[in-house]
Amino acid sequence: QAQLVESGGGVVQAGDSLRLSCTASTRAFLLYAMGWFRQAPGKEREFVAAITWSGSDTGYTDSVKGRFTISRDNTKNTVYLQMTSLKPEDTAVYYCAAKPTSDRNSYFTSEHSYNAWGQGTQVTISS
Repeated sequence: QAQLVESGGGVVQAGDSLRLSCTASTRAFLLYAMGWFRQAPGKEREFVAAITWSGSDTGYTDSVKGRFTISRDNTKNTVYLQMTSLKPEDTAVYYCAAKPTSDRNSYFTSEHSYNAWGQGTQVTISS
């Protein structure tokens, strides 16, 4: 099971950008589909973005389409979430998640699909 560590969170103003990183301690990172989720205060954790282990396909929740980009560098065991045009409603703890899979063409949007999670990184957007 991969160990995941997120970084890159912080406090920024509306309209700014942030890039989150998640590094996995596994030799088999190439075989993990990856995802980003977030949890705002008083709300349930929700899907944000996901990527296949090959990086060939990605998926996003509607509220971040066109603003967020998920990518990965398998040589660095790292997945990224580039966030632009940030809004106060993007404020949340952001978690990365990993799912081992033999399917190179699938990404996963349900949190129940993932078996490894990072500790989370706080993102706060001020208006």
